[in-house]
Parts: sequence; structure tokens; C-alpha cells
Amino acid sequence: MTRPANRSLGLTQRKADAAHGSTRGGASAADRWLLSTIMAALPRCGFSAMLWDGTALGEQTGLRVLFRDRGALWRVARNPLVEFGDLYSLGRIEVEGDLVVLLERLYRAMATGRTKRRSAWWWLWHDQRPRAGSLNRARENIHHHYNLGNEFYRLWLDREAMQYTCAYYPAPGMTLEAAQRAKMDHVCRKLRLRPGQRVIEAGFGWGGFALHMARHYGVSVRAYNISSEQVRYAREWAARDGLADRVEFIEDDYRNIRGHCDAFVSVGMLEHVGVEHYAELGEVVDRCLAPNGFGLIHSIGRNAPGRMNGWIERRIFPGAYPPSLGEMMKIFEPLRFSVLDVENLRLHYAHTLRDWRARYTENLETVRRVYDRSFTRAWDLYLAGSIAAFTTGSLQLYQVLFARGTNNDLPANRSDLYR
Repeated sequence: MTRPANRSLGLTQRKADAAHGSTRGGASAADRWLLSTIMAALPRCGFSAMLWDGTALGEQTGLRVLFRDRGALWRVARNPLVEFGDLYSLGRIEVEGDLVVLLERLYRAMATGRTKRRSAWWWLWHDQRPRAGSLNRARENIHHHYNLGNEFYRLWLDREAMQYTCAYYPAPGMTLEAAQRAKMDHVCRKLRLRPGQRVIEAGFGWGGFALHMARHYGVSVRAYNISSEQVRYAREWAARDGLADRVEFIEDDYRNIRGHCDAFVSVGMLEHVGVEHYAELGEVVDRCLAPNGFGLIHSIGRNAPGRMNGWIERRIFPGAYPPSLGEMMKIFEPLRFSVLDVENLRLHYAHTLRDWRARYTENLETVRRVYDRSFTRAWDLYLAGSIAAFTTGSLQLYQVLFARGTNNDLPANRSDLYR
């Protein structure tokens, strides 16, 4: 944890806000008209909005969005999907009540308003285009998110495997650590891993899954990642655990993967690839995967094509794009890979995020000692908004198991996945 938030997130107070006047006195007629227009675009939203002078509109449910100043109101009107997050991070917008519940109601109201076309504000939900996925841009995007410092992520991820991906909760009452172990074992069972096999992992986070596969399934792993922080951490971890001879962590892009494998796996990388590069990823798998091998891609997704939330794309996850299943098929169809199994773990990701946010909240004072207030608020909003996105169905979590179309070494049913 080394960088202050206002530099890493690019948040400023903006002198231009002064053009909209101060917050002294009551709201103007224009301010009230703008607030009413915003609320009209969110039918039956289940919350209210209040201006700095006490003017309020909406449903009195105990949930409220409070605009602290005129500039905040007008900035949200210009670009709501980006500015709401920035202004909340800066404390110029506050939320009274449960933040996750309010965001859930907001997302549902946005979907209703968009579907019924009740507002002339069609730009209200149009996100910016994600940053391109060239090799240089990919390195910049990954650096932005993952090189914040390993200590930061250690505060709120699971303490055993440092998994920054969806956990799996097959039984009630599971801890985050148990659920992450269950996720890793679930993937390994799908890949039918056996001792002595070779595995290629594209994008390995801090290396916990690669080490889990080697330690518990007796395989050798070659894992690729372009985050220097994560690669260094993973190599040190492998050396400490005596697994460096069975797990090779390589600092390189997935496009440069070479070698042959019995299983190809990617957990949480596809969101950073970009649809325009899916055919390239398919070619990588094709040149590496053995004739009777299995592959699995685990990715955040959508029910239909759509861009990432503009604020998250700009401030938290640059270059991110969650694909639809149809878009994911661009990996498999050109090379005639057979899709064997598709599982949606959407609610498991919501559960994972709740656990992460609870730990983040527990460690908030530690985060504040290194980062400024806007950073801590931004990451809490990101985690809360992600919970809401999965509980409302805005986002999905797909695990897609595949093999070559000529592979007849297939199980007769799925019973082995749940033993």
C-alpha cells in the first residue's frame, strides 16, 4: 500500500463546479427541476433524494441520496454513471441507510426506466467504451488495479490462498477460506486433474490456485501473469512452500503462452482480455491443449452484451469487459471446441463480495492510515455496488468447461463434480 487515493483514482474537487454557484441559501428553480428530472428517470426507485437546502423528492423509505452542493447535482446530471461514484468518494454525495440496498433499488429502477423509455435522458445509462486491450494497454490496466500493494488485498481477501475471484459456498455457514478452497476443488474436479498432468493457467492472481493444484492434485503448473507485484509474491510463496520445482510463475501476457498441457484454466482473467482478442485466446488454447485435455474459463459475465459501469471501468478496473455467453463463444466456435458444461455462480459471487466487504470494513482504519478518505470510500462503493450488481442480475459469473470436439474421454454424467 504505497499510493494515495487522489493520485491513483484521479479524483479532484474541480474548480468548474463554482460555475453552478454555492450552496448558500435555498436551491434554485433550475436545481429543483433538475432533481425532479433525475427522479423521473428512476420510476418506483424506493428511495428519495435531497438537496443541500432540504428539498426532497422520491419515496420516503429510510433510504436517501443527499447532494451536499449544487456542483455535485449538476455533475451527476452530466454523466451519472461516472460522477456519482466520484462524488460519493469525495463525500459530496452521501447515502443515508444501507448502501447495498439503495444500489440494488437504483439498478432495478435504472433497468425499468431504460426498458420503458420513460425519460428523454437516454444518455443516463450509456457507459464509455472500455480501454483497448493491446499488450501495452493491458499492462497499464493491470498495474492500475493489482499493483496497489499486496498488503492492501491481504486485509480483506481469504487468508489462505489470496483468491480475488468468486468463491463457492455449497454448504451454509462456510467461512471465506473454506469457500475459496471449495471453489478451487470444484474447478479441479471439472478439469479431472490427475497426478503427473501438466496444467497451464492464464492469469494467476497471487498464485494460490496454482499452488493448490500442485499441492493437492499432484500436477505441474505453468502460470502466466503480467502484474509484477503478483508474480514476485507468487514466486516467493512457491519457494517458501517447497513447490517451486512444480509451479513456474511466468511474468508474461497470455498471448505469449507456449508449451503443451493436459488442462488449460483461466480464473478471472477473461474480463481483462476484450472481445476483440477472444479468437487469439482460442488460438492459444488450441496450440497448447492435448487432444484429450480439458479447459475451463471462469469469468464475470452478462446475460446480454453490455459495457462495464463507467465509473468502475475508469476508477477501479480499467479495460474491464464482462462478456455474454454468446460473446464467450468467440473463443470456442472458430476452433470447434465443444462446450461441455456451463455453470452460473452469480449468487456465490454476491456472497463472496459480502464477505470481502465485511473484512474491508473491519480493516478500514488500517486502510485509512495509508490511503486518503476518497480511496477508502471509493473501494467500499465498488464492493457494495458489485454486490448489488450480482443480486439484481446485472452481472453473472460463468464457469465454462470445454474440450476438443474429438475428445471422447468424457464422463457419462456430472456426479463426480459433487462428491
